[in-house]
Amino acid sequence: MDKRTKTVVGIDVSKLTLDICVKSVNGVEMMNIPNNVRSIKGFLRKLVARECDGRILVGMENTGMYNWSFYEAVQDVGVSVFVINALHLKKCMGLVRGKNDRVDAQRIADHIDLHERNMTPSVLPERSLRKLRVLVTCRKRLVRMRTSMSVPARELASLKDKDLAKGIGASAQRLSAQIDKEIAAIEERIRLVIEGSAEMTEKFKLITSVPGVGKVLAWELLIKTDMFRSISDPRKLACFAGVVPFEHSSGTSVNRRPRVSMNADRALKRLLHLAALRVTQLNGELQDYYFRKVAEGKNKMAVINALRNKIVARVCSAVNNNRPYEKKLVLS
Repeated sequence: MDKRTKTVVGIDVSKLTLDICVKSVNGVEMMNIPNNVRSIKGFLRKLVARECDGRILVGMENTGMYNWSFYEAVQDVGVSVFVINALHLKKCMGLVRGKNDRVDAQRIADHIDLHERNMTPSVLPERSLRKLRVLVTCRKRLVRMRTSMSVPARELASLKDKDLAKGIGASAQRLSAQIDKEIAAIEERIRLVIEGSAEMTEKFKLITSVPGVGKVLAWELLIKTDMFRSISDPRKLACFAGVVPFEHSSGTSVNRRPRVSMNADRALKRLLHLAALRVTQLNGELQDYYFRKVAEGKNKMAVINALRNKIVARVCSAVNNNRPYEKKLVLS
């Protein structure tokens, strides 16, 4: 175990500022700095110079784009960074009262200080992956807008005032057509971002070699696993996506059937569900598995969840073996 002195830094990230708690042998120090690359680099340089003989551990919540300035500034600094899931941090803190940015920064520092030996430094996303994340998020919003525009046309179809219904329906159709164009433009930018990174291009091809896995699920997997650098184990990825059933029993009074956890990435779980439904329509081993299990009397949703697990296993197998999916890589 490393016997050097340890300095723990907890950072509460907001759009404009960073609230920072520094815990060291000299006590606890609180500060607030602008959330920009220049200010963060200045803070890190002073901290590294002051703690040159010790370890520096930095923890922060994952706040998406607001973390980007720190990611740019921390490159090649030589500190260990832990980007913590907000839900995980909340669950670990137990019962707490009150909340503000300074308190949150200290709670993050306390969490890192207490659990550091059981944690692994985070893999910070590279610039191309951050671009992909923004573009995919933008596309999701456009898709939601397009879906919302289809509602008025359906609702107004039963109106007696046909001119009113026709006018609003035509307006909704025009807006939907424009949104379709914007979605196509975003998808083209996503394609260029992926093709601009040799590693991302290769992993995208490996992921989409698995039956049922389309481009949207492939984008989500690249983002949520940091291109399979932070999560590459199929069991961990399945758990992260919420497709692993867990036992629920205690003594003789509680004995429920295993069920999946609600603490999961719902966007990834939904896309895996769509992929599982897709493979039931494609000729192949997974479709055969589905019909075989249903014929045996298995619950259809339980079989669909098993298919989600199999898709995750096949994706990880293809990526970890660095070769397109083949039937012999993963057994049914």
